[in-house]
Amino acid sequence: MHPEANEGTSSSAGAGSSSNGGTLEEQVLESLKNVIDPELGINIVDLGLVYEVAVEDGTLRVEYTLTTMGCPIGPLIESQMQQTISGIEGVDGFEAEMVFTPPWTPDKMSEEAKAALGMI
Repeated sequence: MHPEANEGTSSSAGAGSSSNGGTLEEQVLESLKNVIDPELGINIVDLGLVYEVAVEDGTLRVEYTLTTMGCPIGPLIESQMQQTISGIEGVDGFEAEMVFTPPWTPDKMSEEAKAALGMI
């Protein structure tokens, strides 16, 4: 089962707190907020596109989706993810997996994203 965005993320056993406060996974999520969906102008975390973040043995694994199956921005998003996490201490490798199960729906968005799109 995939956790809903902003309702928690998976984390690896043994991933502790870092010196910057919060777990490594929390730092990664904060960093991923710098990756903006070019069509909507909202970050991928608040859009609910990031399903899972896990760091194990220095390798960051991100499971994410797109708003639609035919959306062509997957490679751009992955490239931006890799760039934004490159400076995080404790992350030595990066793996991204695009999934479409469960399918993305607007209810996965944060309240901030919904407000920015005029949905509330």
